[in-house]
Amino acid sequence: LMIPNMYKIAAEQLPCVFHVSARTVSTHALNIFGDHSDVMGVRSTGFAMLASSSPQEVMDLGAVAHLSTIKGRVPFINFFDGFRTSHEVDKIDVIEYDEIKPLVDFKKVDEFRARALNPEHPHQQGTAQNPDIYFQNREASNKYYDAVPAIVQAEMDKVSALTGRKYNLVDYYGAPDADRVIVIMGSGAEAVEETVDYLNARGHKVGLLKVRLYRPFPQDAFVKAIPETVKTITVMDRTKEPGAQGEPLYLDVVSALNEAGVKKEVLCGRYGLGSKEFNPSMVNAIYENMSGEKKDRFTVGINDDVTFHSLNVTEKIDASDASAISCKFYGLGSDGTVGANKNSIKIIGDHTDKYAQAYFAYDSKKSGGITISHLRFSDKPIRSTYLIDQADFVACHNESYVLRYDMLSDLKDGGTFLLNSQWEPEEMDAKLPAAMKNMIAKKHVKFYTLDGLKVIQEIGTKKGVNTVMQAAFFKLANVIPYEDAERYMKEMIKKSYGKKGDAVVAMNNACVDNAIAHLKEVKYPQSWETTTTGAAPLPVPNDEYFKNFIAPITAQEGDKLPVSAFTPNGYVPTGTTKFEKRGIAVSVPMWDKDKCIQCNRCALVCPHATIRPTLATAEELADKPATFETKPAIGVKGYEFRMQVSPFDCTGCSNCVAVCPAKEKALTMVPLDEAIAKEEENWDYAANLKETTAELKSVNVKNSQFKKPLFEFSG
Repeated sequence: LMIPNMYKIAAEQLPCVFHVSARTVSTHALNIFGDHSDVMGVRSTGFAMLASSSPQEVMDLGAVAHLSTIKGRVPFINFFDGFRTSHEVDKIDVIEYDEIKPLVDFKKVDEFRARALNPEHPHQQGTAQNPDIYFQNREASNKYYDAVPAIVQAEMDKVSALTGRKYNLVDYYGAPDADRVIVIMGSGAEAVEETVDYLNARGHKVGLLKVRLYRPFPQDAFVKAIPETVKTITVMDRTKEPGAQGEPLYLDVVSALNEAGVKKEVLCGRYGLGSKEFNPSMVNAIYENMSGEKKDRFTVGINDDVTFHSLNVTEKIDASDASAISCKFYGLGSDGTVGANKNSIKIIGDHTDKYAQAYFAYDSKKSGGITISHLRFSDKPIRSTYLIDQADFVACHNESYVLRYDMLSDLKDGGTFLLNSQWEPEEMDAKLPAAMKNMIAKKHVKFYTLDGLKVIQEIGTKKGVNTVMQAAFFKLANVIPYEDAERYMKEMIKKSYGKKGDAVVAMNNACVDNAIAHLKEVKYPQSWETTTTGAAPLPVPNDEYFKNFIAPITAQEGDKLPVSAFTPNGYVPTGTTKFEKRGIAVSVPMWDKDKCIQCNRCALVCPHATIRPTLATAEELADKPATFETKPAIGVKGYEFRMQVSPFDCTGCSNCVAVCPAKEKALTMVPLDEAIAKEEENWDYAANLKETTAELKSVNVKNSQFKKPLFEFSG
């Protein structure tokens, strides 16, 4: 509904600015993440379009957009990459309103107000026009669009004079005698800029053209910005237009060069659709393609084994600032990890001269799903608009992850690994998988463990593990002196929880104080480097679709899936969450048959159907496991009853325990490991039982729970 209105807004010369977090338009599947497919869909509306590549540029070019729309009577879109820029936490220089005010052309503001509909001096607009006059009237606005580039550059110069940060319609960065250049918009430009510095320092001659004003396309400024020595240009688009000769930015570049009579070899590629990663290793592959195969209309960042358009990324490079400290945190959605890391960024950003950046990657499960926090700290501005793949510090806030995810491949040699677990250092040999132990030893990892749950239990609270882990991070990562960090954390606690009372503040302060006392270093033998023993890997269900498609995705390795693994129309099988077995709960319910009154309320209230009643005859249960205890069913003669919990699927919310109406609760929360040992086999058995054959006369809450649920498990 907004797009038709944009045509009207532009044609009626109503100055305004839309600040757009550019996101993916759903095609074969819903994707809420970032690329340029939505903003490219409005490039013909008549809105001028500015592209920002970082949070700082969003601030600066946002001001440029507002000043320009007032001056030129053309509405603006100031767009930036959804999630990668819109959700990045960064330390920036804010332009205050009183600083912007002197730059505003208030005469133009008065002229705009004078054009408003007013009964004192009426006029008519938005009329209907027939074929004899519509075309002519449509062309009457040309001069305003012709004037936009000069207006925008003038306003950029004003903002640059104010901030000291220089902007042009098209900015060139790189070697003055470059032979290869990438043209790009948005956050990808920052990654390219880092790579340009990395390659030029090693004898290459490469460059980058950042297109800031995309509509109207600034042909003269673009051509002027290209070094004369350039032989090959690659234009990168973050969108896909099926059936087109190329994507939008590429077509504009080709048109501009052709009209200017400039002969250059121009290639084009696609990257980053749906927030797909785009890092210096991929940028390097693009530059290598220009001096090698010169593949055109390529993709980068994926393996296209169907139409073979993708570039091979053969070299992993680290182009980030060598003085930067990079940290990764693996948490559970809603466990407070992300919130604690945001506080860490604020602490360091507010109290030191360091630059700080944070980006948070979530899976689709949100609460209860995995979260990966990427934090960088540096003495220089941070241009790394990509996920950390060379970490100095890695923390795992959920012990079940050691069997599920490869968390150490991105850890540097000699880096630090912090594990929140209930295991003592001497238990790690048995609890960690062999592959993880191999990596710890080969990379000479400094390995620490901390039982965050024990810390908060000793204090007498149920929440605060995130604060405990934050304190341990500041102690181990050495970003700032720990004494300073401790003081800043407690100031932040007072600010965050002061309204809840002194007791809450004191409890959170105790989390900080007690964390370091419980921090333990794990001394491991060198034999870990080659060991083949350890915790057994999780079993993979014998389902081809799950093994080949879902399992890599749940292991955070979906980036490795080739194009051939997918159906073009996005069709997928149903009922696959039953295979995931995530084991994310700290504690899960255990059933006591002697206390149960068989009301089935626990099954009803479970949000993920992980606790279910069974109702079967002795004959049907003839092959049951020895631990599969039952009791005579109430009201159904000849049948046995049991309430069965799936320990791997339960999220540990304890709603079932809370709703149990028995005088003595028939469900108690026990540690996950204990439940798995006792109930894993029982759940597998219960899940394979046929739906009850009992004739249930009435439909009520209790009897409804004997039916197989239509929605099951946290997916």
